[in-house]
Amino acid sequence: MRFAIVCMALASMAAGARPAEKLRNQKLVSAEIALQPGETVPVEGRPAVTVYFDAGSLEFTPRGGRPRKTSVARGDTVFSPAEAGEIRNTGASGLHFVRTEFLTDGSSEMWGAAGLSPNYKLLIENRYARVYDIKIPAGAKEPQHTHKARVVVCLSGAVLKHLMPDGREEPSTLQSGEVAWRAGATHIGQNLGATDLWVIAIEPK
Repeated sequence: MRFAIVCMALASMAAGARPAEKLRNQKLVSAEIALQPGETVPVEGRPAVTVYFDAGSLEFTPRGGRPRKTSVARGDTVFSPAEAGEIRNTGASGLHFVRTEFLTDGSSEMWGAAGLSPNYKLLIENRYARVYDIKIPAGAKEPQHTHKARVVVCLSGAVLKHLMPDGREEPSTLQSGEVAWRAGATHIGQNLGATDLWVIAIEPK
C-alpha cells in the first residue's frame, strides 16, 4: 500500500508543473513556468505572449486536437491565439518561460514604433499588445523615449537608472529572470553596471 502511494505521488509530480503567477491586473496575467523533460502544463483558452529563457523543444496539444511540435531559442518571443490545451517539454533539459495571457479584447489601434528608442526592436504588434526587445550595453545611455504601461521580462539583468524630463533620477535595476510591471513614462535609460541589459517589454492594449 505504501509503495502504491509513493508511485502515485511520483507520477503526479512527473505529469505536470504548476505556473507561478508573477503579476495580474485588469488587462493581463503573467506566470512563470518551469518544465522538466516530459512535464506538462495546461493553458487556458486566452491569447498570450510567451518569452523563453531557455532553448529547447516543446509540444502543444489543443483540446481535442493533434500535437504540434516546435523548437525555441533563448529570448524567443511568441504570440499564441486563444486556444486551450497542454504544453509538454519534449526536450532533454529543463524549459523555463514566462507566459502573459490577455484578459480583454484589446484595441484595433496600432502604435508601431511611435515613442520608442531607435535601438529597440519591435517583435509583435496586434490588437492585444505591442511587444519589443530592449538591449542596452554596459555603460551605455539611450536617447529620451516614451513607454506605455508594460510587463518587463528580464533575460539579462543590469544596474539601471532613469533620467526624467524634470531632472529627477530614478533607480531602475532589474535582475535576470525578473518579471515586473512598469508604469508608462518618458525618460532616458542608463546602464550603470558591467552587464548588458536584455529585456522583453509587453505593452497591453
